[in-house]
Amino acid sequence: MDIIIINGPNLNLLGKREPEVYGNQTFEDYFSKLKTKYPQVNFSYFQSNIEGELIDKIQEHGFIADGIIINAGAYTHTSIGIGDAIKAISSPVVEVHISNTFSRETFRHQSYISPNAKGVIMGFGLRSYDLAIESFL
Repeated sequence: MDIIIINGPNLNLLGKREPEVYGNQTFEDYFSKLKTKYPQVNFSYFQSNIEGELIDKIQEHGFIADGIIINAGAYTHTSIGIGDAIKAISSPVVEVHISNTFSRETFRHQSYISPNAKGVIMGFGLRSYDLAIESFL
């Protein structure tokens, strides 16, 4: 099974950025643990702060991956382009958020990804990614 995890803006700062919201672990350390925990999955990982690069990666994997897990960060709430890219592909997508976006600022309550996603998982910290992986297995 091939799954790609795509992370958007500022998620490269996990472990440093607002640890009270996002925790103290870097995503790279967490990703290593995922690969060990799920040896049956062939994982890819991509992170970018640039919207167009995220769209390019969605399109690159969107017809060949068995699943895409995306945490588009703030682009979740602003990017019609990312939403349209997900709508255009055939690979199933699970939207993930580390925090519960509905318990935060009002502008975070809108998602341009959710209408085209297989599901949405949020609020379980980095464990949200585990739950998304489990949804594909």
